[in-house]
Amino acid sequence: MIENQNIRPAQVIGPLGEPLTIADLPSPNTKRWVVRRKAEVVAAVNGGLLTIDEVLERYNLTLEEFASWQRAVDRSGMQGLRVTRIQHYRDLYERQLKY
Repeated sequence: MIENQNIRPAQVIGPLGEPLTIADLPSPNTKRWVVRRKAEVVAAVNGGLLTIDEVLERYNLTLEEFASWQRAVDRSGMQGLRVTRIQHYRDLYERQLKY
C-alpha cells in the first residue's frame, strides 16, 4: 500500500530559493555552523528530505539545538539564526507577542 511506503522528494527548495538535494547538504562532520548551513538543514527537514531523527544522528545535534534553529527560522527567517543577533531577534519576537 502507498501509505506504508517511505516516499521522499529528490530535492526541496533551499533557504535561498535554489534546489537542495541530500548531496548539497552540509557534510556530516560539520563543526562550524554558519547561518546558511543551519537554514539548509532546517529546509531539508521541513521539505521532507530528511527526518529530524536523521538530522540529529547525521550532525550529532541535540533535539533542543535543532528545535531552536527551526523556531528561529519560523520567527525571523535566516537572520534569526545569526548567533551574534539572537538576543535582538528574541526581544523583537517577545515584543510582537505582547501586541
